Amino acid sequence: MATSEAKRGAIGIDHGMRRTGFAAADATRIIVTPLETIAGGDDDVLDELARMRDERDVTHLIVGYPLHMDGRSGARVQEVDAFIVKALERFPDLTIVRQDERLTTREAEERLRQAGYHGAKRKARKDSWSAMVLLEDWIRAGEPV
Repeated sequence: MATSEAKRGAIGIDHGMRRTGFAAADATRIIVTPLETIAGGDDDVLDELARMRDERDVTHLIVGYPLHMDGRSGARVQEVDAFIVKALERFPDLTIVRQDERLTTREAEERLRQAGYHGAKRKARKDSWSAMVLLEDWIRAGEPV
């Protein structure tokens, strides 16, 4: 693979109204790590994303897309779509992918429970671990764009 075609890192985002969780995958797509969770609006999230992008060699932003269990758009779809528009304007070089986030929170909570996190410690990590799960789902699906 030519250098310009080589895979680079990806960042997953579990976009929330109050908190947004981040996760990162390395270029090999073997290591997926939950990162921080931040409170704040879209501008805060985009500032944090800019900082993360400066630290990592990132080509893809994987954003959790809130669908109902039957596949219909959830109530928050418009908010996530508005965030994606802002992200595309600020980071035109990133490939942004909408990733179905159904059951990611449930999976993240189960993993946190199994890892021994309870109460406030589990709640503090839930959004970033949800971002990790959706990033893993994207990788397992073959990294669809």
